[in-house]
Amino acid sequence: MRFKKGDTILVTSGKDKGKTGKIEKVLPASSKVVVAGINILKKNTKASKKNPHGGIIQINAPISASKISLICPRCNKQTRIGSKMLDNNKKLRICKKCKESVE
Repeated sequence: MRFKKGDTILVTSGKDKGKTGKIEKVLPASSKVVVAGINILKKNTKASKKNPHGGIIQINAPISASKISLICPRCNKQTRIGSKMLDNNKKLRICKKCKESVE
């Protein structure tokens, strides 16, 4: 998976199309990511020690990685992620538009 925790992304399809946010959690086994403020679901909960009155809480549900694209921190444009090998055999993520490092 090409996305990492802390990347700024843009949602390209679905109910939250056009919204941006930061990745909070990456789930590579299912090719999904959890983004702050995106794909919010409401869940009914019973009373517990953590939530004594119960009620409706909002949670950030995972969104498919195919529905998001990276916003380059250098050029601030929606872009795809490429890779480049350095001399010391390290792989570097690069922006396809400005050819700069995304790290």
